[in-house]
Amino acid sequence: MGDRYDFTYFRTELREAGILWVTFDRPERRNAINPEMHDELAPLFRRIADDREVRVVVVTGAGDKAFCVGADFSGMQDNLDGAGYEDGFPELMHGSAAVVRSQLAVPQPMIAVVNGDALGLGATIALFCDITLMADGARIGDPHIHAGLVAGDGGTVLWPLLMGLNRGKEYLMTGDLMTAAQALGYGLVNHVHPRDELAAAADTLAARIAAGPAIAVQFNKRLANTELLDRVNRVLDASLAMEAITFGTADHREAVRAFLDKRAPRFGAGKRDRAL
Repeated sequence: MGDRYDFTYFRTELREAGILWVTFDRPERRNAINPEMHDELAPLFRRIADDREVRVVVVTGAGDKAFCVGADFSGMQDNLDGAGYEDGFPELMHGSAAVVRSQLAVPQPMIAVVNGDALGLGATIALFCDITLMADGARIGDPHIHAGLVAGDGGTVLWPLLMGLNRGKEYLMTGDLMTAAQALGYGLVNHVHPRDELAAAADTLAARIAAGPAIAVQFNKRLANTELLDRVNRVLDASLAMEAITFGTADHREAVRAFLDKRAPRFGAGKRDRAL
């Protein structure tokens, strides 16, 4: 069967029983999200929401190394060449907010199949799904802090809500990655499977849900997400604004230089980099 929606960076396949498989499709970059791929996310979620033939959505990554490792930093040199993100602040605010809100507006149940590392925005998309399955060798985390940035595109919304306030803050402040076993123990993911059994487990679960009463399933999702949506409405715009501010800090520029030089960053050089 051909591609359902014909996006450039996402494969979409509608299988039996109305199960739509969506695959991040940049395996050569560990499915990292470049600006063009980011631009496709909100339209993709809107297409899914409007597709009456889709009963369940399964999201995974191409290849065997990553689900999605978040933003593609290959263009970070621009931050040191004077262009930075200043002209892109409105897009950062509105584009990133649209991704989160359009995913949460998908009425069909969504299952994340974390077949490899899920980092940053990749972790956010996986955890905004309704059920998350994870391969036993995969890792998950939000390392925005390593780039001197606020986890503005969903991390500050999700981690304290799903893990508890203090544990969520710990992972946001350290950027540490956790194993599948840790994520399962913290209640961050629903199930962990051997990598070679993951897709079959997702198929089985998706088929069970697809065979259920679609209206009741979708209403259960809507009601269960009430607290999450309330937190998004209270936190997301402020977190994106603060992320935009951190793009202009000396610490972020140091993180970019360290990334390009393949060394550890030395934060704290900018005396004026203090929170207000």
